Amino acid sequence: MRFKKNILLLLTMLCLSLSVLVLPIYSIELDETTRTVQLDNAGKISILTPEQVKRGKRLFNNSCAQCHNGGITKTNPNIGLDTEALSLATPSRDNIASLIDYMKNPTSYDGATFISDLHPSITSAEIFPKMRNLTDDDLFAIAGHILIQPKVNAEKWGGGKIYY
Repeated sequence: MRFKKNILLLLTMLCLSLSVLVLPIYSIELDETTRTVQLDNAGKISILTPEQVKRGKRLFNNSCAQCHNGGITKTNPNIGLDTEALSLATPSRDNIASLIDYMKNPTSYDGATFISDLHPSITSAEIFPKMRNLTDDDLFAIAGHILIQPKVNAEKWGGGKIYY
């Protein structure tokens, strides 16, 4: 009888310790302020849902992170996905609408040249298969992920070789 109680106690402690170790990883929830991003150049804002945040992260990691891991740009380390770099692009890319526009029709940082043959986009989905099935909702979630990261990862997002 005592052996059964000890086994039961051991199993209970094991389950509790696992839940303490595992639950915080999955229960991280960003507050509304962190999930609030600029929607367009007119100053409208959007509050992403937790589902959009999770979806954006997953889609970014699947479609963009090969070249933009940690918000850097492997092909040009001088231009990252940090807030400052996005705001200094022409046109600025520091809001959801402009990032979606970029993912559909990418241009060089100065806005002078269309680069859809070099950068994955909806326009060049035949060259970049990962872009084929992305919907406008997917692009919205990816853009939201990009804009939330400077709030979550601070100087690491877009920090380049120093961090990644």
